[in-house]
Amino acid sequence: MSNTPKKPGPAEDWEQHLREPVPAPRANAREAAMAAAMAAFNETHQPADDAVPEKKIKSRQGFFQWWRPTGKPNQEKVNPVEKINLFQRNKWMMTGMASASVAVVALLAIQQQPAPVNDAKTPALPAEMAEGRSTPERRDVDEPEADMAQAPLESVEESVARPAVLADETRLAKASKAERAKADAERQQLMGTVAQEKKREMVAARLAMPAAPAAASMMMPSEPVPQPAYQERGRDDFETVEDNPVKQVTADPVSTFSIDVDTASYSFVRRQLNQGVLPQKDAVRVEEMINYFDYQYPAPTDTSVPFTTNVMVTDSPWATGNKLMHIGIKGYEIQQKPKSNLVFLLDVSGSMNAPDKLPLVKQSMALLLSQLNPDDTVAIAVYAGAAGTVLAPTPAREKHTILQALNQLQAGGSTAGAEGIKLAYQLAGQHFDKQAVNRVLLATDGDFNVGITDRDELKGFVEREREKGIYLSVLGFGQGNYHDHLMQELAQNGNGVAAYIDTLSEAQKVLVTEATSALFPIAQDVKIQVEFNPASVAEYRLIGYETRALKREDFNNDKVDAGDIGAGHTVTAIYELTPVGGKTLIDASRYGTPQDDAGNAAEYAFVKLRYKLPGETRSRLIEQPVAARNTANERTRVDTGLMREVEFATAVAGFAQLLRGGKYTGSWSYDDAIALAQANKGEDLYGYRTEFVQLVRKAKMAKAL
Repeated sequence: MSNTPKKPGPAEDWEQHLREPVPAPRANAREAAMAAAMAAFNETHQPADDAVPEKKIKSRQGFFQWWRPTGKPNQEKVNPVEKINLFQRNKWMMTGMASASVAVVALLAIQQQPAPVNDAKTPALPAEMAEGRSTPERRDVDEPEADMAQAPLESVEESVARPAVLADETRLAKASKAERAKADAERQQLMGTVAQEKKREMVAARLAMPAAPAAASMMMPSEPVPQPAYQERGRDDFETVEDNPVKQVTADPVSTFSIDVDTASYSFVRRQLNQGVLPQKDAVRVEEMINYFDYQYPAPTDTSVPFTTNVMVTDSPWATGNKLMHIGIKGYEIQQKPKSNLVFLLDVSGSMNAPDKLPLVKQSMALLLSQLNPDDTVAIAVYAGAAGTVLAPTPAREKHTILQALNQLQAGGSTAGAEGIKLAYQLAGQHFDKQAVNRVLLATDGDFNVGITDRDELKGFVEREREKGIYLSVLGFGQGNYHDHLMQELAQNGNGVAAYIDTLSEAQKVLVTEATSALFPIAQDVKIQVEFNPASVAEYRLIGYETRALKREDFNNDKVDAGDIGAGHTVTAIYELTPVGGKTLIDASRYGTPQDDAGNAAEYAFVKLRYKLPGETRSRLIEQPVAARNTANERTRVDTGLMREVEFATAVAGFAQLLRGGKYTGSWSYDDAIALAQANKGEDLYGYRTEFVQLVRKAKMAKAL
């Protein structure tokens, strides 16, 4: 065994060197290192004073040399290993810089993102657009949220963002300060566009909607996802009406109004709800919502009195302690229809050029033809830029001729509505028959924009023709420029009905199922006056009928016009009462003198009705006291079927008030309306009440959006 000492290994030798003291640097070490570096540089690159053109230089020209379109690596003086190592170092350095740039841009985008505006009706414009800047300077309003921004940025970093950032770095190497600032802004805009496009794709995927094109997102701010409950109001015109106020019986004990048989409001509200939007407040007329439905009130047994009057009192479902007083009128059914002299006055102006306007008008008129007797006469007048006669008065038996005239109609031109009305009355006058029903049926969207458009003059003309025995009914079509206010006035002054037809099914209801009530009046100028008893009623309010209010003295004035009732028509009016001792909304007067009417406390009110028979000028009177019974006694007295009709009318009245804002309905809700209507649908032959329940559900959904 040798005793030769073992040589230290590499590890021991390395540790020994580490323990040795560090030698002092040589004086010329810095200069030697610089000289070696310069020599290496000169060996790699051409001297600056070489006459070699720049395009032919084979050595490297900058850090991002391989992104330059004309540069080529030095194949002569750089060995392959060195070239690979240099490429890898540069590649990793560039990757880090690109990632850092992307992160900085994403952070800036998140910090600068404006607060979202949750208002579907008035989407906010970007500040740049509000200031009128050009399109390239606009910034997307709908930037990705913080939790969505990272994913799109990381997913597109290598395919789009990184090459763009690296190219920018190359250009900026020799750029001026101003150019670098401009380029940096462009780069941020590019990164924002990339992130925005990715975000739009993600939102589209979540909503199962197609994403918008990338080009569109680069040219304009992206639009927010539309809310289902929002729709443009357009130019639909409704009269602004405030709800009837609560009145003190001691100060104002008498209420007077004209009956109303119109149903246009319900159909328009239904159309809006079927489109997923709540109707505007002024489009909801409570009395028309209630009277859209036929109620099974007891019918008259003697035609000498054209209708029955039914008064019932129930508890208010939305105000504990209050009462609802229902006044229900039922007209008698005619056994034989009188002869009809009809003129179809059809709007064929350019505003009627829509599938739910003129085409639906022609289909509706064709349905009405099926209800006419062979000896009835039909004429067709149209108006656009001017009025004209399409069909002279023709017997209804010539159905093919009438349909042929209807089918040739086309929409176009402006609207000379007033001239058309005058022509229609002239045609009706040619075949006027005192023993027949002489009526003009106006079908329009109400957009009268040329000719005589003064409303007072037009109303006066219609009133004068009414006195001659020619009546006017109005059928509304379409939306967007639907002029409801004018059409209501014309129908009221023409002793006719105003209906809104949004579907062929509604045309079937108005012109087929209810044709007799729409065409053949059995009572005219029907007015209702109620005097409340201050001994039993503290306050009251009439629900609806705001546009039908009359003065107290108008009730006994036979010159004052009011609504008509057609054959088989039902009309319902509802008062809400606060009994004496209940919770009132109006404080008692400090200096008022209390009245002692305890002897009359057995009555809530006294109801009076006035009407004229067709052709008569003197009105007739019906009177009926309203007993102050409790609800249990009232339900015992009233037939179960009649009480069901009263409860369904209450559900409709409550729903209509909710659509108008629910000023007096307290905490009563759509669910309460659904429950009350569902329990009192009754036989529902045509499904109208079932449809109502579905509309309440749709209103509940639209409100939640």
